[in-house]
Amino acid sequence: MADSPDPDVVRALRALSNPLRLQLLSWLREPERHFSLEGAIADPMDVGVCVTHIQAKVGLAQSTVSAYMAELQRAGLVQATRVGKWTHYKRDEQRITELVTTLGQTL
Repeated sequence: MADSPDPDVVRALRALSNPLRLQLLSWLREPERHFSLEGAIADPMDVGVCVTHIQAKVGLAQSTVSAYMAELQRAGLVQATRVGKWTHYKRDEQRITELVTTLGQTL
């Protein structure tokens, strides 16, 4: 019997199976290009993009956007940082690189 797939890879692929979550991760690659950051209280390249800016871009309820971002965070694809009462998200480039490498070696 073949080895079972790595649960972390399965979790990441499940998170990326949703088209909007995949798009969010893509946008976070270049936050200054994809988000209107007027009024940002932190550097999006250092801390990440505030969930309110993400919500404004996608036009969904804050709770839906937070749930999508939490799924990406559980998969290890983004890091969350609190700045005051707001949560900011940025890509976890190291984890994404590891995932791509693992996929390249196993598929």
